Amino acid sequence: MRIGKSLALGAAGLTSFLVLWEGIVQAGFVSQAFLPAPSQIPAALLREIRSGFWISSIYASLGHYLAGLAVGSILGIGLGVVTGLSHPSEAFLAWVVRLLRPIPGLAWVPFAIIWFGVSTPAAVFIVAVGVFWICYFATLGAVRAVDRDLLEVADAYGFRSPIAKLVKIVLPAAAPGILSGLRTALGQAWMAVVAAEIFGVMGLGQRMMQASSLLATDIVVVYMITMAGLYGIIDTVFVVVQGRILAWKA
Repeated sequence: MRIGKSLALGAAGLTSFLVLWEGIVQAGFVSQAFLPAPSQIPAALLREIRSGFWISSIYASLGHYLAGLAVGSILGIGLGVVTGLSHPSEAFLAWVVRLLRPIPGLAWVPFAIIWFGVSTPAAVFIVAVGVFWICYFATLGAVRAVDRDLLEVADAYGFRSPIAKLVKIVLPAAAPGILSGLRTALGQAWMAVVAAEIFGVMGLGQRMMQASSLLATDIVVVYMITMAGLYGIIDTVFVVVQGRILAWKA
């Protein structure tokens, strides 16, 4: 009953938002050249689909997104585990982390272009940088929070090697924190994809910039909604997988 009521309220809120948006544009408070009415979006989407740009842009951006997410998360989680388990390693890297962490992902764009050119590897690099720090700090905190008594219990049950302790004790105990960080990285990666593609790499970001330069704001909104929809699907799938992985906690 509560779920049905929540869905009804959500639908009512979204409908009210769209009606208000449509009314503002139709009443002339905002020019359609600067903000398209919601009623214009379906036709713009159909044009993009027929032109082939919509599908090709989605494929390109998903490639950048998934590759960057994989590289950044693997490196971030891996280094987070190492530094979380080893105080000397954390101390050794402390000032390097303090130096590099505050640098925003966009600041790496010039180097990405110099190193890789305006290409897919450049986009993947920008996405990976944004994902890396989120996964690193989430993993570091999760591993640090593992109850040390569990490691003593592992010794009592014969799991004395570092690998056995890592696989049987540390990773399962730290999994909730690691997965929470990874879920945050899913959203950060989409923002990084747009930033990487704005500079000319094929994808949703590039298509948005092309449309905005022509004042085709309806096309811009089409790709904004597309990105929101893709993120919603990916996040929903991740939540399901996360629930399966953490089923032992139920």
